Amino acid sequence: MSSDSPSTSASSSSQAAEVQVRLPDGSLKTQPADATAMDVAKEISEGLARSVVAAEVDGTIVDSFRPLGEIADDENVVPLRLLTTRDESALDVLRHSAAHVMARAIMRIYKGVSLAFGPTTSGGFYYDFDMPEKISEDDFPKIEAEIKKIIKAKEPFERFVLDRDEARKLCDDLDQDLKVEHIETGLGDQATVSFYRQGEFVDLCRGPHIPHAGMIKAIKLLSVAGAYWKGDASGRQLQRVYGTAFFDKKELASYLEQIEEAKRRDHRVLGKQHGLFAINPEVGQGLCLWLPKGARVRVTLEDFLRRELLSRGYDPVYSPHIGRVEMYETSGHFPYYRDSQFAPLFGSEVGGLLDAWSTRLDKDDLSKDDEDKLIAAAEVFGVKLPEYKPSASNDAKKDVLHRWQLNHERYLLKPMNCPHHCQIFGAQPRSYRQLPLRLFEFGTVYRHEQTGELNGMMRVRGLTQDDAHIFCTADQVEEEFRATIELTKFVLESVGLDDYRVQLSLRDPDSSKYVGSEENWDHAEGALRGVLEQSGLSFNEEPGEAAFYGPKADFMVRDCIGRSWQLGTVQLDYNLPERFKLEYKGNDNATHRPVMIHRAPFGSLERFTGMLIEHFAGAFPMWLSPEQIRVLPLSDKSVEYATAVAKQFDEAGFKVTVDASDGKVQAKIRNAQIDLVNYMAVVGPKEAESGQVALRDRIEGDLGSMPIKEAIARLQKEVETRQVRQAVKGSTVSIAESGGAATDY
Repeated sequence: MSSDSPSTSASSSSQAAEVQVRLPDGSLKTQPADATAMDVAKEISEGLARSVVAAEVDGTIVDSFRPLGEIADDENVVPLRLLTTRDESALDVLRHSAAHVMARAIMRIYKGVSLAFGPTTSGGFYYDFDMPEKISEDDFPKIEAEIKKIIKAKEPFERFVLDRDEARKLCDDLDQDLKVEHIETGLGDQATVSFYRQGEFVDLCRGPHIPHAGMIKAIKLLSVAGAYWKGDASGRQLQRVYGTAFFDKKELASYLEQIEEAKRRDHRVLGKQHGLFAINPEVGQGLCLWLPKGARVRVTLEDFLRRELLSRGYDPVYSPHIGRVEMYETSGHFPYYRDSQFAPLFGSEVGGLLDAWSTRLDKDDLSKDDEDKLIAAAEVFGVKLPEYKPSASNDAKKDVLHRWQLNHERYLLKPMNCPHHCQIFGAQPRSYRQLPLRLFEFGTVYRHEQTGELNGMMRVRGLTQDDAHIFCTADQVEEEFRATIELTKFVLESVGLDDYRVQLSLRDPDSSKYVGSEENWDHAEGALRGVLEQSGLSFNEEPGEAAFYGPKADFMVRDCIGRSWQLGTVQLDYNLPERFKLEYKGNDNATHRPVMIHRAPFGSLERFTGMLIEHFAGAFPMWLSPEQIRVLPLSDKSVEYATAVAKQFDEAGFKVTVDASDGKVQAKIRNAQIDLVNYMAVVGPKEAESGQVALRDRIEGDLGSMPIKEAIARLQKEVETRQVRQAVKGSTVSIAESGGAATDY
């Protein structure tokens, strides 16, 4: 927002004249209450001060120019850590500031710009705008030129605080109606709100920000897309401009190179090119068709994990693709995740009407006239609700509708497997001697993801989870959780994914989204933390990221070009056994409640496979490859021998084909390389006479002639050891041409 008004005074500092600053080494520094973290840095050294980006006070990141008196505790102590350009969390501060700089540049160039939000992302930032002119990537050079002028001026970021009425008036004066709406609704419970000024630009913002724009050493606009105000598809359409920023130009260059490499590895392109999967709008957006080659990869992954689970004491189960809504009401998945589920299926044709009616009541969005029409419409379908009183409360009305629904069948496309597995556990009496009971299923579930969020295999509406649920005693929790962590590590490392860290996702104590007792949450979080500490795995804690029923350990995997993916997950749950009243007889002959562990090393087969396509650039390791060896006859005269060779490889368990097409063998080799076949067996009269093959490796090239049995033994060893020889770091084009190898709910 642009403003020509004089600077608004900052919020008042603490009444105390001095504060005690506690540094990470434990030393104390006495500072005036109006001193800042930057002042502390300057006392230490001018060099340090030049690199300070922000400060961390008791785990919260704040501006380095914020008066310390404002952020001191009740004893006027400030536990302070200075964040420099070398701190990972400082990059977020830089990028948020870069979003402001970009917005300021756009407002200088275009008229009538209304600002929405400008948060950071995992790789950069974006800002949403409501404006009459359309921005395209062709406009980026002039916007970036204006950004460079702002950065060169090195104007400081200044924070000021206003009460809500003053803030609303300021935003109104600046013609920023989206900000006015946000103050009235999103910030309705805030007595005061903060703004940041940089030159003529003023924005409603929590911060924090860098000291001045000159700290942005490298910035690049990346793309433009459509968006909606606050993500509501029925709201105002906005323009979203994405960008990224770094403290160093080399880091930006490296990131842009990674983006280009990611484009070359796009699983949607490679999936189509190599016949792995398809998305057909006639089938439905977000619903994958696994083509034969992709299905081979999936079957291999399923067989690998199934054998491993059976050897570790898991029992296979199957459950239907739908279930009664009441079961999901018991579990909490409905209506908790109603917005991301498909609409219920009703045995009665009026069921949908009553469901929509109940939803309108829940949102307090039903006028008297509409209510009368709904009552009349229900009667048209033969449904009379004598207990429904228009004068009653919405809760009482919903109760009447719900009681009708309970007497008529309502089904839901399965959003999660866990309620079904709870029912399997409860299907027969259980004894402590049967625990732990480990149930696994490759179960397909359905989520009604927003159309704009769908992304090939990565974000789909139908996904198959390698789901398992372990029901155990409280004393068995740590051992079982440790075993699931080891299993997840084993699975990831079997496909060459050994660069990972663990995120321990905990509840936010101030949030109401979590179910269950505080005591159970404390037990669950303590157990997971203890196992991770004993395992020696690197992990970080993330409050607010837990599932609604329990904490979890998420494996964050880095692929060969440095991108991070959330794949395997292990979740501890004291709540679903309570909700479903699950019981077992203990050795004391008393009834006890089991503890439940949710576990999925792959996460979903769609997302996992899509990630592997990009990680390997389509060039799967031998044990996963959909076509492991292709036999290439030199001419038509050698086709019969080539077929016999292929039969031997097939009988040995390999995925083998014969290229009996016309053409020279050099063209056949090239085609096999482009198709990313792991090995080629070239055969001609000489090989037929000696019972050999001329073996060719996609990675190493010509391996020479050898007996068929020797070639089979060589390839079997590579498959049995699940060897991952190379994850491609070049582009898929150069690989093919050179002959080298390339959730929760």
